Formats: sequence, C-alpha cells, structure tokens
Amino acid sequence: MPTFNAFGLPPLRLLAIILFAAVVPAVLMTAPAVAAQYASQLGLGPARIGQLFGAELAAMSLATLPAYYWQPRWDWRQVARLAALLFILANLASALCDGFTQLLALRVLSALAGGTLMVVCIASAASSQQPDRVYGLWVSGQLILGAVGLWLLPPLFAEVGLKALYLGLALLMGLCLPLAEAFPAAVGQAERSVQASTTRWLPGLCGLFALLLFYSGLSAVWTFIGSVAAAAAIDPASTGRILSLATLMGIVGSLCATAIGPRWPRNLLLLLGLGLMAAAIGLLLGRPNLPRFALAALLFKYCWTFALPFILACLAEHDRQGRLMSSANLVIGGGLALGPAIAGPLLESRHGMPAVLLGAIACLLLALIALMLARRSRSFATTGVHP
Repeated sequence: MPTFNAFGLPPLRLLAIILFAAVVPAVLMTAPAVAAQYASQLGLGPARIGQLFGAELAAMSLATLPAYYWQPRWDWRQVARLAALLFILANLASALCDGFTQLLALRVLSALAGGTLMVVCIASAASSQQPDRVYGLWVSGQLILGAVGLWLLPPLFAEVGLKALYLGLALLMGLCLPLAEAFPAAVGQAERSVQASTTRWLPGLCGLFALLLFYSGLSAVWTFIGSVAAAAAIDPASTGRILSLATLMGIVGSLCATAIGPRWPRNLLLLLGLGLMAAAIGLLLGRPNLPRFALAALLFKYCWTFALPFILACLAEHDRQGRLMSSANLVIGGGLALGPAIAGPLLESRHGMPAVLLGAIACLLLALIALMLARRSRSFATTGVHP
C-alpha cells in the first residue's frame, strides 16, 4: 500500500484512523445536547444522566484491558470489523430502547466496541514516521464531528428524539466499515522480537504518567470553568458564547499541530503548549473580568489540543508497534475521571477554586517534566544528544 509521505501512512489507513476515531466518542463530544435530551425525552435526573455518560467513558477506557491480549495475537482488521459491527448493532438497539437499565447496558456495549476501535486507531497511528501530524488529525476529526453534532442534533432531537443520535451513529459507522481493511494486521513474530529488544518501558511509563497528569489537570479546570465565570459575575450567555468559540479554537490548535509536525523541535513545542496552557489557567485565578476570562478560555482550549498530538507522539517514540499506545486509551479515560473527582471535593472545601486551579497548573508542569525525562532518556539511547 503506498505511503502518504506528509503523514508517513497509507492514505486509506490515515483516513480510517481519523474517521473511526471521530465517530467513536461522538456521544461524549456532544454531551451538552445529549444530556438535555435525556432529561426532556426520558425524564432522567442529573444522577442517572451522569451514570450514562460515566458508564460510556469507563467502558471505552476499559476496552484497553482485553486489547493487551488480542493485540499481539489477532488480526487488527478482523478486530476492527467485529467491533464496528457490534457498535452498529448496539446503537440500532439503543434507538429502540426506552428503559434506563436496558439503555445503560447497550451504551456500555457500544462504548466497549468503540474503545476497541479507538485502541486500533491509536496503535495504528504510532507506526507513522510523523505521529505528531497523525495525532493532530486524530484530534481534529473528533472536534469537528463534535461541533457539527452540537449544531445539528438539537433540531433533529426536536423532530425524532434520541433516535437521531443513535441511528446517525450506526449510519456513520456503517459508512466507515469498509475502511477497516486499511488497518494493519497483527505484527509478525520476527518484528515483535525486534520491537521487544528496542522498547524501553521506563521512558514509556514516564510518558503515560505525563498523559495522566495532563488530562487530570485539564479536566479539573474544564469541568468547572463555568463556576469560575459564575463567581466572577459573568452572565451565562456570555460564558456560553466564549466556550463555543473555545471549541473552534480547539480545532485550530490541533490543525496547527498537524501543520507544524516535526518541523520544529518537539521539546520547544511541548514547552510552548504546556507552558501557555498553565498561563491560561493562571489567568482564571481571582475574579477575572470578561476579557480576561475569554482570553483564558480560548488560550486554554487552543493549547490543550495543540499540545496533545505532541504528547502522544512522545509516547509513540517508545512504542512504534502500538502496545504502549493502547494504554493511552485507558490513561486518557482515567485522567478525565480523576480530575473532576479530585476537583469537586476541593471546591467544597475551604480552599475552593484557587486550589483547583493551582493544582491543575502543578499537574501540567509535572507532566512537562515527565515528558522531558522521557525524551532525554530516548535521546541518550539513540543519538547521545538532546533534540
């Protein structure tokens, strides 16, 4: 299969990575619209709505665990086909389901299938010689489909209800299904032996720790950023407009990462991305006025999606076969859950929002240190110099 030189992957494989990874988390990416529809159509309260989203996130992350078994043994293309078919069936069944318990079980099944597909996508991207660019498009696809969903779903919900979401997901996955053939097959034994001798796990674990800190810090801030605005007496309409613009800035950030790719030193890009992201959180301290809050939110979201592809590319440096990268799916979900779980009690304590924001800044700075240690170790192992 010919390789697309700008991204180091065959074009169809690149397309498969982008499209499958965009469809899989669509429910989570459109959570505000979906949550409102759960409340109005099914009459669910906040606790049960939270259970539905929490179960999807947990199942998508836990799909990593069986991947440790099948990844070195089974054909990834067959796994992707079966997971895509299960995703389609679970969403078709969800469209016909009205009961909470049955819907919860079906959403878990759909998320397990989706998480399996996400593992295949993340691991396949690691084989690229330019993983930062591939992961930039991986992020962009998710953000773009999420933005389109937030725009299209409310009027569709008004017409046909939640069926619009689930049937749409089944249709999109059905359109992606032929692209499963573009994923790589299971790696041969000889290649595994070579990889086993070159993979260095300590730097890889440093990278995973950095990814956990990154997502814990950002999720703690992003989950409660509306509380910062409310405490600063910024009206909800203005907050909503700013956060909508921030979503667009997220798309711009990931596309900028794709455009830059390996042309700039990666250490510099990590320093810029994480450093400016920490500065954006610092702007939220105190009671920011509207311009300062807007600058902080836009810069935060831009740096979030700008830095992420380079963080994932650092992991890929230590694991071109994708075994370590499959753990990224689990770590991302863990970080997304851990951040709000720690921030919530902190907000209710006497320390309040300043403790949350300062803790998030500390997470980002520690993540930067862990990434530099991982890259330093690789540099000495390969060339003896620092990139």
